[in-house]
Amino acid sequence: MAGNYYYITAEKLAEQGSKNIPDELIGNKHLIYSSPATLAFNSPGAQGFGVKRAGLAVPDSVMLLVAPRCCGRNTSALAAPGNLGERFFYLLLDDTDIVTGRHLVRIPEAVKEVCDSLPQKPSAVMICITCVDALLGTDMERVCRKCIEKAGVPVEPCYMYALTREGRLPPMVQVRKSVYSLLKPLPKRSDAVNILGFFTALSEESELRFLLKKAGVSKIRELALCGTFQEYLEMAEANFNIVLNQEARFAAADLEKRLGIPSIELVRLYQLDKIRHQYQLFAAAIGCEFDDEKYFKEAENTLQDFIKRHGKLRISVGEWLNADPFELALALLRYGFEVPEIFGTVGEGNFVWVKRIAQLSPETRISSNLSPTMLHYADNTVPCDLCIGKDARYYHPGVPGVDWNGEVQPFGYDGVKRLFTELDAALTAGKES
Repeated sequence: MAGNYYYITAEKLAEQGSKNIPDELIGNKHLIYSSPATLAFNSPGAQGFGVKRAGLAVPDSVMLLVAPRCCGRNTSALAAPGNLGERFFYLLLDDTDIVTGRHLVRIPEAVKEVCDSLPQKPSAVMICITCVDALLGTDMERVCRKCIEKAGVPVEPCYMYALTREGRLPPMVQVRKSVYSLLKPLPKRSDAVNILGFFTALSEESELRFLLKKAGVSKIRELALCGTFQEYLEMAEANFNIVLNQEARFAAADLEKRLGIPSIELVRLYQLDKIRHQYQLFAAAIGCEFDDEKYFKEAENTLQDFIKRHGKLRISVGEWLNADPFELALALLRYGFEVPEIFGTVGEGNFVWVKRIAQLSPETRISSNLSPTMLHYADNTVPCDLCIGKDARYYHPGVPGVDWNGEVQPFGYDGVKRLFTELDAALTAGKES
């Protein structure tokens, strides 16, 4: 403890092991502080790609939100990004609905009314339900079948159950399954592949696209790039799926079971040698070879140019970013930078990075954004020269940095290259001002 906020050093955490992570770092073990970071995901329907916005990733679909008024009011805040407001419809619940469950018989009528009110029938209706129906034990599969009979369009549930956030199938895992559930079997194409995991597209400059094309893959489909429902349906042609986010594993398993599309998982990494090794394993798995030397060198040169310009800085790493904060912190340490602190959620999946961090920087402090003690964090508690992540920038006002949480998804060598390019720009701007 220091400055009345909780932290544990990487060395101490590594000694305790992945089975003995302190309660202070586990959200469901104590009161949760809605810090600047948690405001992005504390409620599944909040900022960014929560369940509501994610459910509308299916082209030409609409959403019926079945919820109390407070949830409906929060949804109206999503009207601006992507002009989603015109695709939301509401069936608001009162106290009697919640106590008796009478709203369930109204849902099919509401779905039909929504479809009839539109100049053109939607490709699908996504029904978003909240914790109320989780507590009622509503059988949404049955309700959706009734809706299909009534309205004559595909209807799928989207579970906005904040109560299940710490469970086996949290909301953002479930919704990924929902958005691919409308795909129907099609003959497979050997030159087609899907990229799963994100609701926005990979960077156009990502080397993954070019490597796949050189390997003979001509159809690389992503949900975010499907402009029409027909293009979405063609994702069922894929020979295999590439999973870039572990929250899409459940969806990929369902696609393999229903459509016979196998999957392979790639991890978003910032360690150049690990990126290269992963591509080698990937190429071997699909029976080809990747020539990634050009992309490796470009990323390495960008990194070295950054170090020459700015030196080995002290970098604070947050978790509200497009990276695993511990893998990114390890990459920075291996490149020769100092990482005095990391804000992040530790689990068994990323504990391997913690153990390596402990070897290179045993005194690195690890804190949880969810801990109420973060209220007492002072911006000068841990001196740093640069911040990565919106939460880290909040804790260090006035220190140069980048949010690194844009909607265009970084991956592989291109991600490393773009990160250090943006960091260079932030530092340069800070010096000029």
